[in-house]
Amino acid sequence: MTAKRKKMTMRRFGAVRQYRSGRWTASYLDPTGERRRAPGTFETKADAEVWLSQVEADITRGAWRDPDAGAVNFEEYATKWVVERGVAPLTVELYTRLLRLHILPGLGRLDLDEITPPRVREWRAERLSSTGAATTVAKSYRLLKAILETAADDELIRRNPCRIRGAGKEVSQSGQVATVEQVDALAEAVGIRWRLMVYLGAYGPMRPEEQAELRRKDVNVENVTIVVRKAAPELATGVRVEGPTKSEAGKRLVVLPAFLATDLRRHLDWYAEKGPEGLLFVGEKGAPFRRSTFGRRWRKARERVGMPSNFRFYDLRHTGHTLSTRSGATLKDTMVRAGQSTEKAALIYQHSDHDRQKEVAGGLDRMVRAARERARDKPDQAAGGAEVVRDT
Repeated sequence: MTAKRKKMTMRRFGAVRQYRSGRWTASYLDPTGERRRAPGTFETKADAEVWLSQVEADITRGAWRDPDAGAVNFEEYATKWVVERGVAPLTVELYTRLLRLHILPGLGRLDLDEITPPRVREWRAERLSSTGAATTVAKSYRLLKAILETAADDELIRRNPCRIRGAGKEVSQSGQVATVEQVDALAEAVGIRWRLMVYLGAYGPMRPEEQAELRRKDVNVENVTIVVRKAAPELATGVRVEGPTKSEAGKRLVVLPAFLATDLRRHLDWYAEKGPEGLLFVGEKGAPFRRSTFGRRWRKARERVGMPSNFRFYDLRHTGHTLSTRSGATLKDTMVRAGQSTEKAALIYQHSDHDRQKEVAGGLDRMVRAARERARDKPDQAAGGAEVVRDT
């Protein structure tokens, strides 16, 4: 005859029972009144009672978590997380790409509570080994950590398993900075319709997506200023998305060096769309600025001038940062000028007002004029050979 189970032993909290195999199980009523059983069995009655005591302690201090809460597929949760962030289209595109290429292949099939610290370490090591792209892996790790931090806030997991110190930090890359002569050469080589875009990139310094959404009403030729209100990034699909700037700091009044007054006036007269809402930059056929089309023109201009093949249009911002600093601007001045904002900076840096920005633009104007004067004294000076400095 098959041996029967031993009678359940009731306790002040929960109950323990011995199976015919000799092992023990435990159960308890959760805060909602539902009976919960231990996920496994115990070798001794004492082990089962210790487990119950731990559960009771969690309930008493409000730390108890539904053991089934983490049984949520990570891919489903992460996909929903991206949609609910409400971030800019370019950021959505970045998150989606990082998930698809680097995170979901290794972790997508798991439930949230199955993503443990060892699994995170294994995933990161595999990505570093197979891709060799430390910067991309750091971005992917930051995204994974942010998603799982929300899962912890939602009480779907007890604690964020992303605990690798420094794993989300990117190694600082050296940004290439052009000289004044090289910026002038690029502006000439890119063509008269687009030369102002080069100058605004360097001396604004404005992001390409900010320039793509500039309107005639944003330009004040008399004061040599431009108001940045919105941005129009172009996604990898070629779709132009009009929307807010990268951050609130991106909405700003940019005081330009005085030498750009002529270029501003000429561009408005010759190329900008008519009317206050007319776009500042449009193509030969009247279409809005397209990154893909301009990119081909930029590469040809870069080659003609003799600049390195990895000198990006975005590196003009590095140029603007560096030249502004050399002309006397402080870090807070360059941050305001470039529309940069970080949580840390918001706590540390004070406001750089309009008068101070006029002083910075004045210093930049004097520097550029002096460099051009020196270049005229040395007409045989080569345009190529961008200097490489630490990005500031």
